[in-house]
Amino acid sequence: MRGTFTVPDGLPADMAQGLFARPGRYEAILRISPSRETFSTTASTRHAGGRLPGSEGDTTQDFIGVNGPTFGAKTTAKFLANLKMLAKTTDKMEGVKKALSAVLQPIEAGLEAVGLGSANLQQLGGAAPVHPLGETYFSQTAYRYGDHVAKWALFPVSKGLTDLTGTAVHTSGRPDAIREAVNEELIEGGGTWELRIQLARDLDKQPVEDATIEWKEADAPFVTVATLEVAPQVGWTPMESTRTEDSLAFNIWHGLAAHQPLGNINRARRDTYTASAERRGAVNGCPMHEARTLAEVG
Repeated sequence: MRGTFTVPDGLPADMAQGLFARPGRYEAILRISPSRETFSTTASTRHAGGRLPGSEGDTTQDFIGVNGPTFGAKTTAKFLANLKMLAKTTDKMEGVKKALSAVLQPIEAGLEAVGLGSANLQQLGGAAPVHPLGETYFSQTAYRYGDHVAKWALFPVSKGLTDLTGTAVHTSGRPDAIREAVNEELIEGGGTWELRIQLARDLDKQPVEDATIEWKEADAPFVTVATLEVAPQVGWTPMESTRTEDSLAFNIWHGLAAHQPLGNINRARRDTYTASAERRGAVNGCPMHEARTLAEVG
């Protein structure tokens, strides 16, 4: 998806930080991937401050969010243990993966109904295939926010999107069901989201190192700092979209120093994201590159 990311004038001082320190309109490119749903966007940010190591000389800021407020593991060691468990089960045989998902999804839905949703069950395949455009996407982990520490979330706000919130996508026998569902909605009406920031007010209630703990809105309210608008468009077309996706990579460590990722999970993501992008580029024969404008994306 291609859109416009707008920072308004008049933000309060504690919210006017980094990319959001001054009003502006930026081109943005967005991608949705199912694994739980992951929402990635990059916005052009010329002249907005110092860069994170590895992205010096670049001009874009990447945001990556997941449709759930907390991460599935407290530490990198625990997350690695989860991945090894997945490698022994759901990643081995597609039939086993489908069967496990079919069993876990109603269990997870029941737990969520009584406020006991499980990140581990969702990782194992218990997340229901909901419509991605109706979801709220969370950073899950903490970041610098200029002089502060914060988490962020992207909320759907236009009616066409909020009407989709919680709506299931029927995927049986439809390998491209999610892609088709997103395309249908984008062509009809596009959408508008708000990027909202949660500032850490109390590090006991809003810890940095334990991303399994949700920052409650009552203690750390969300404040809107930007809007993301996507005009009606075709979100995916055969061949063309594949070429675009093969050339793009998203990395939380690609951006401004004012929005440096924090915590042990984010530190582990720095090298693994880079290694993943390099591997994709080698396999696809298409090196990753930063698109500084939408015109460069194709």
